[in-house]
Amino acid sequence: MAGHTAGDPLECYSIPIVLEKEQDRDDHGSPIVLPDGKQKFRCGFRIGGGIDQDNTKSPQGYPDKGVYVTHIHEGGPAAQCGLQVHDKILQVNGHDFTVVTHRKAVEYIQRKPVLQMLVYRKGVPQLGKVEGQHTQFQAYPQSHDFKMQQQQYA
Repeated sequence: MAGHTAGDPLECYSIPIVLEKEQDRDDHGSPIVLPDGKQKFRCGFRIGGGIDQDNTKSPQGYPDKGVYVTHIHEGGPAAQCGLQVHDKILQVNGHDFTVVTHRKAVEYIQRKPVLQMLVYRKGVPQLGKVEGQHTQFQAYPQSHDFKMQQQQYA
């Protein structure tokens, strides 16, 4: 993933995460209502990056102009659903985050009370091309026992 250029095809293992926001409350415990009458929700994380940002000035040292999780609020919805600091957000509710400005990313995240996300996490095994198979990628090598079971059903 290092050095991915916005708009170029991306080959990686994406992790699906569903984040259900919690209702934001004031100091007295009352729900916060926005001027338009809608309730305000909290997602429990902050982001950095975007195609309009200079990643070389990022304090975290991110290798490209992607949108990254820079902070997780302890005990918040992001922590509860398994989102982690340094996760690269690839998609939110169907919106491509590999070619989005920082402002648009914030708008998409704020838009809905439930975020269906795809993220890339460093350290997840890279997918390798498998010769002789019609599928383009394989995440994990198959064991000998599994191959024998496949042959029995063929």
